[in-house]
Amino acid sequence: MTLGTSGAAQEFDALIIGAGFSGLYQLLSLRDKLGLKVRVLEAAEGIGGTWYWNRYPGARCDSESHSYSYYFSKELLQEWHWTERYPEQPEILRYLNHVADRFDLRRDIELNTRVRSARYDDATNRWTVSTETHDTFRCTYLITAVGCLSSANVPKIDGLNDFEGDWYHTGQWPHQGVDFTGKRVGVVGTGSTGIQAIPVIAAQAKQLTVFQRTANYSIPARNAPLTDEFKRYAKAHANDIELIMKSNTNAHPFYIKDRSVFDVTDHEREQILESAWQKGGLAFRAEFRDTLLDAKANHLVADFIRRKIRAIVKDPVTAELLADIDHPFAAKRPPVDSHYFETYNLPHVQLVNIRTQPIERITPSGIKTTEKDYALDIIVFATGFDAMTGSLLKMDIEGDRGLKLSEAWQAGPRNYLGLQVPGFPNMFTVTGPGSPSVLCNMPPAIEHHVDWITDCIAHLRQHGVRRIEAEEQAADDWVLAVNAAASATLLPSATHSWYLGANVPGKPRVFMPYAGGFANYRKIVEERTRAGYQGFSLRR
Repeated sequence: MTLGTSGAAQEFDALIIGAGFSGLYQLLSLRDKLGLKVRVLEAAEGIGGTWYWNRYPGARCDSESHSYSYYFSKELLQEWHWTERYPEQPEILRYLNHVADRFDLRRDIELNTRVRSARYDDATNRWTVSTETHDTFRCTYLITAVGCLSSANVPKIDGLNDFEGDWYHTGQWPHQGVDFTGKRVGVVGTGSTGIQAIPVIAAQAKQLTVFQRTANYSIPARNAPLTDEFKRYAKAHANDIELIMKSNTNAHPFYIKDRSVFDVTDHEREQILESAWQKGGLAFRAEFRDTLLDAKANHLVADFIRRKIRAIVKDPVTAELLADIDHPFAAKRPPVDSHYFETYNLPHVQLVNIRTQPIERITPSGIKTTEKDYALDIIVFATGFDAMTGSLLKMDIEGDRGLKLSEAWQAGPRNYLGLQVPGFPNMFTVTGPGSPSVLCNMPPAIEHHVDWITDCIAHLRQHGVRRIEAEEQAADDWVLAVNAAASATLLPSATHSWYLGANVPGKPRVFMPYAGGFANYRKIVEERTRAGYQGFSLRR
């Protein structure tokens, strides 16, 4: 679908960049609730955002399906039927396409349209957006809905262009899929994506070599088809589930239990953790309130997982490599998996520790470490994303008085409440850095931001306010608040975490999401909004 025409600029009240969870709901809200003239610009050939691009083997959500949904429409909740506890990528993409069709969103979405630049002009109070297809758009309100994990991080390794086999990044997976049958495959990376992909690739490949830099915790997903009984329960209790998600720390449909690791005996703690392990999923983190706050408490929970790894993996050398984890449990988002550790018991799967034998280069025939050459037909980079800021900085965004976003964020992302950046009037970021975003189940966080942006624009128009912009001091104070919230936890101690941008060479090491909890964040935003948009400069 191509709606634009080269030549004269097309005029809109609002432009939205991205057609994933955020962009679709933002379009619906501005167009149908406020009656604005809105256009969504999407680089891909289809809608879906993260779930359009991430088609790698085993790609699956780690939020339970009944919570990984829009809750703004009770009719939508009742009519859509998820099939599994943790939905796979194709099912999520079907869901988003259903949403687009149900609410007639496609007519205002321009696909195959990658934004090249955005410029703010103070004289006209308009943003001018240019695309790689040489179309030009102008708008009053610019909303970036580009996603937190959408800018693929392909590592710069010498020799990649010389490789005679095929290589892929999990975030840019071929839509036709990849056949690993009879192939010698190397997977670089053992974060959330690698942990999902490795068991599926191992089931096909002739030989699988996993290159691990950082060992990772992982909790069994215990994925299964949803029973009819649970489906009826989730629909009947949708209001209760929504309330739980909005009023807890991480926007998941469960509360963190109000007990300390030290409130129970060693035997009781073991029973609690064993029961949570058997149930599976991210709720394992929620058994004790101090797991991510107290190093000694964390050690006891982490030790349980290490013992599980050693019990599952039969080869003691491999087991120790997998259990040699250098950060506290949940200081990185802990993956949930389907038989990840069990995969290393297969005779054709081997693990290489690239911390002790780093990759020197990629050769025409495979990967060469400091100790050995590994012959490969296919290389898969499960190396994650330039998270939270990458997609924004790839666009040449220029605010008031020629200020570029890349300059404003040279030392790391600096904004207010994760919603606006000083010097960039009428530009809003959905789940941007400085908001809970990736520390949460994303749909409730997205709905909160979209609703706030929609209400804000309605307020501006109702009161004749031309522009809104985050104040410099408010942004500085919020950056300090974000740092303080992180420092109250064990999160910053995971020094290789993408929460800090550590997976991207040269990226400033700044803790990006707000770790003070989703419910607390909502309360802060609400209080400052009621106080007349405290921290924002409103000009008529």
